[in-house]
Parts: sequence; C-alpha cells; structure tokens
Amino acid sequence: MPSLRQDADEIIQASIRAAMPDSAVRRALQNHTFGPGRLVLTAAGKGGWQMAKAAYELLGDRIQDGVVITKYDHAKGPIGNLRIFEAGHPVPDENSFRATQAAIDLVAGLGPEDTVLFLLSGGGSALFEKPLIPPEELTGLTKQLLACGADIVEMNTVRKRLSAVKGGRYAELCAPARVFSIVLSDIIGDPLDMIASGPAYPDGSTSRQALGIVEKYGLTLSPLAMELLGRETPKALDNVETHITGSVRELCAAAAASAQALGYEPVVLTDCLTCEAREAGSFLASVARYHGGAERSMAFIAGGETVVHLTGDGKGGRNQEVALAAAQGIAGLRGAAVFSVGSDGTDGPTDAAGGYVDSTTQARLAEQGVQIFDVLQRNDAYHALAKVDGLVITGGTGTNVNDVSVALLKR
Repeated sequence: MPSLRQDADEIIQASIRAAMPDSAVRRALQNHTFGPGRLVLTAAGKGGWQMAKAAYELLGDRIQDGVVITKYDHAKGPIGNLRIFEAGHPVPDENSFRATQAAIDLVAGLGPEDTVLFLLSGGGSALFEKPLIPPEELTGLTKQLLACGADIVEMNTVRKRLSAVKGGRYAELCAPARVFSIVLSDIIGDPLDMIASGPAYPDGSTSRQALGIVEKYGLTLSPLAMELLGRETPKALDNVETHITGSVRELCAAAAASAQALGYEPVVLTDCLTCEAREAGSFLASVARYHGGAERSMAFIAGGETVVHLTGDGKGGRNQEVALAAAQGIAGLRGAAVFSVGSDGTDGPTDAAGGYVDSTTQARLAEQGVQIFDVLQRNDAYHALAKVDGLVITGGTGTNVNDVSVALLKR
C-alpha cells in the first residue's frame, strides 16, 4: 500500500518539523533582557544542540562561554565558542559525568549580576548527571527501572535524589547567579520538576514517594542509595525564571493538520497515552476496526509515551511494539495502517524512530515464518518490522516531545 506509507511518512515529517525547538527558543529570547554581568549557556538533552544553536544564532558573542550536552550522533557541528559533548542515553555513561562536571565548573564563582541560560530537553536525566552513588550502581538502577516498566515520572523521582544536579540542585550550584531556563517538554502534562529530573526547578516529589517506588518494583539499592532517597530535595528556588515551550499537544496538532491536508478527517483521541505499548497498539487497531466501514478517510491520533515490560532479549522500542501489536488487529482491514514514532528520532536502543504496519503486515510476516505474538514476547519488533519494510527511520531530529501514534483509514 504505497500511498498509505507515503501519507504516513508525510504526517511524520510534518509533525517533527512543527515540534522543532528553533522558533520556540527564539520566541523565548527575543524580548528578554539579560543583566549586565556574564552570560553563560548550559544546554542538556536530546534537543540540546538544536536549542543551543538557535540561542547562539540570536545572542552570538553575548554568550561568553557554554557547555552543550546531547546524545551520541545528535550534535551537528560546532557552535561558536560553546563546548559540545555527546554522552550516553538512556543509560548515563562516563561521558555524561564528564560533561556534567564541565557544566558545574562553568557556573562556579558566578556573581549576582551573572546569568546562566539553561536550555533543557528530554533525555537530560541520563545526559546531565553527576551521581552521588558509584556510577556502576546508578547504571544498574537505571536498567532496573527500564526493565520493570517504570514510567518516566517514577524513574525521575528516584534518580533525582541520587544526583548532585537534579531536583533543583543545579540551580543551587548556579546561585547567586540568575538562571533563565527554557524547557522543551517530553513529559505529559509538562511537570517542570520532572522534565530531565528538574535540575533548575523546585522538586515537587517527596522522599516517601521515592521509597514507595523502590518497594513497588522491588528495586535493589545499596544502603547509601537508600539513605540518599530519604533526603529531601530543594522545595524553593528564588534565582530561577522558567519558560516552557513545545509539548506533545503541539505534536498531535501538527499530525492532525498534516492528515487533514492529505484528505483525512483527523480525530485526536488523546495527548496523554501512558499505557503498555502493546495495549496502545491493540487499542488503535480496535478504533480502526470500529470505523472500518466509514466512507471517508480518517486519521485517529494519540500522543503520549507508552512503556514496555521486557520479557525477552530482542531488539526494539516502545513505538515499534505499538505498531507491531496493531498489525494483528488491522489484518485484512481495507485501507488501514498504523504507525507510531518518537519525535526525537530514536526508539529505544535502536536507529529507528518507530514502526509502520498495514493490513498486509501480519500475512507477510507469517509467510516468512514470523508470528507476531512470539516476536512481542521476545521484544524483537525491530527485526520483524525490518522484514516487511516497517521501520520508520528519521535519524536524530533535534527535538523531543514524546511520541505520536496514528491509525489511518484511506478511502
């Protein structure tokens, strides 16, 4: 169904273009006046390079120094006098720690007339990190949280208490300098204390909640980590001004506008999808089946971020599982397709942004001896989708505002 795939690709590209941070950063800075002191820049997250580039193009040499921390292969070249680091995601690594130390050193000794321009985007929880526990324990804990299906809020509630920069602590390190923070949201509802674990925002979570998450998932932590979880994080910061920009709602709106331009009647189902990836795929397929007799082309859109419980050792990501799970439900349904993509261009530890399936996918896989149920049990959606040209590959996009999943019915 080449025309359906072409429509899907166009919707994906239009959605990502609309979610890029460039214009939003410029809007936030256009009429802002900085103090007479030094201006330094810290950017952290998967959109860090793109955000820093937009800021530097506007402010130029007014920025006297800066550190940019982003994911591997997400930096697209030098930016003036800024120092650019690439580091590990979703698990922090030595480059994460080294880059974060450079950002800490950058703000040491600043005075009350100085300003830190802090540009934050999703992925900062791994990329912007100086652990208060041994790095190997933090790495193990992050893997535990990913494997048990903890959502991003739960993960950040725990991790921020084990860090020297999360939960408002980076803003404390910047004091007495002012912090002007521009945040690209990757969490549903835009909770500023949770995006990248809130390095420059008062923490709204509590130690009791963090300890409850450890109990809920049966996590294994050292005595030092448990003691740190019992310490409270900053609840007030008087040196920070925060502007939030970009969200999954804009991603869904852009998908709807693109679908409408292609002749579909768009229906945004939700922008806060938070269930299991397989359940989301099944749900979208059910919606498509219910409307399967429609005489007009329709596009059903859901934004958010699903989770995956690991039951195998295959290769894939949440968006690939959404798509592959939907393939069973739309099998044989005329003119039906489902796709799901991460706006950052990387779905799990793969080079794919997500997956695409249509009404023929299940049958084509079966012809090759591949059963979707078995694939999902192994968490091996990547290899299955590769067999039927179902991988969506965009490369790193420079933004990160959650995921968008779409069911298309073309008439």
